Amino acid sequence: MTKRLDNNIKAILFDLDKTLLDIDLDTFVSQYLRLLAQSVEHIVPAKKFIPRILKASRAVERNNGHITNEEVYAKAFFPLEGHSREEVEPFFDDFYKNGFYKLKQYAQKKPEAREVVQTAFDKGYDMVIATMPILPATAIEQRLEWADVADFPYRLVTTIENSCASKSLTHLIYYEQILDRIGFSAENCLMVGDEERDMIAARLGCHTFLIEGNSKKWDNSVPEPTYRGSLEDLKSLL
Repeated sequence: MTKRLDNNIKAILFDLDKTLLDIDLDTFVSQYLRLLAQSVEHIVPAKKFIPRILKASRAVERNNGHITNEEVYAKAFFPLEGHSREEVEPFFDDFYKNGFYKLKQYAQKKPEAREVVQTAFDKGYDMVIATMPILPATAIEQRLEWADVADFPYRLVTTIENSCASKSLTHLIYYEQILDRIGFSAENCLMVGDEERDMIAARLGCHTFLIEGNSKKWDNSVPEPTYRGSLEDLKSLL
């Protein structure tokens, strides 16, 4: 591995789950759906609610960049069993305020995460949290807290409310919109993540750093990462 990052890199985009936060995603997602379903079980049974949630999530993943992910989600999800968005959303708001924290047990902070983020800020890089924008800001902010990296002045944290696309192997809209918003060209950016939907940013010309450990077989169309290793390895490059 080279000893320094490319001098052209001015901004670093960090994935969150399994990159800055050690998390059991399969368990996290299943328990998230269970708890969220409980928040509206007086309106609709889980066996009907969870398929609707999954349908809305798939709609967000297909968003073409013209309206926010939140709008796409709402169009696919509401009305819920005859109940309007205005009737149902307060129950969701209460869940994220008073119930989402219960999912913290499926995540552990990486001590090196705060170190590498702090080092990147100290070195003057512009910083973005480029996490899959399918959950509301409060859910992402809480996960940043679990990772002990919530208190930094990021240029952007992608959420369901402020994004108009999501990470995909079939299009690059998500990354194009991030670059447009932070005002850097792809050659000036490094995407750090653990999976192929992070490394796909290389198709735009972004540098990429793969956090190793994902044993999943990759799509042949995904470019090889520019760098690879651990968060400690990344810190040593900064």
